[in-house]
Amino acid sequence: MGPFIATLGYFALGVVVVVIGLFIFEWLTKQYKDWDEISNGNQAVAMSISGKVIGICIILSFAIYHSFTLWDTLIWGAVGVVLQMATYLLFELFMRKFSVETKLKENNTAVGIVSMGVSIGLAFVIGASIT
Repeated sequence: MGPFIATLGYFALGVVVVVIGLFIFEWLTKQYKDWDEISNGNQAVAMSISGKVIGICIILSFAIYHSFTLWDTLIWGAVGVVLQMATYLLFELFMRKFSVETKLKENNTAVGIVSMGVSIGLAFVIGASIT
């Protein structure tokens, strides 16, 4: 019964961390509200948010794999979410020719794809660093 309970605990913790991460990303976005844009059919924002969700889950999977307790997983998951947010902010900062946030609001799917790729790609780097 122990492994079953541990699985439920890690699952519940993962859901909580993803939801909290999404709330924080929503707060970071100043020009629009993510879920309003998604409900209006903005595919670029949907891709960007999907990348963030997948990225957080990748980081959490590494955290679960390398942790001995739920507490370890929570700590490393939180560190991973913070690093994922830093990734998003750095991506916006280094795009000198345009604002990522503005292009996502304009439903520029090319920017949405790149944003998703950055989130997923760097999630593997962040996750691999949790060893």
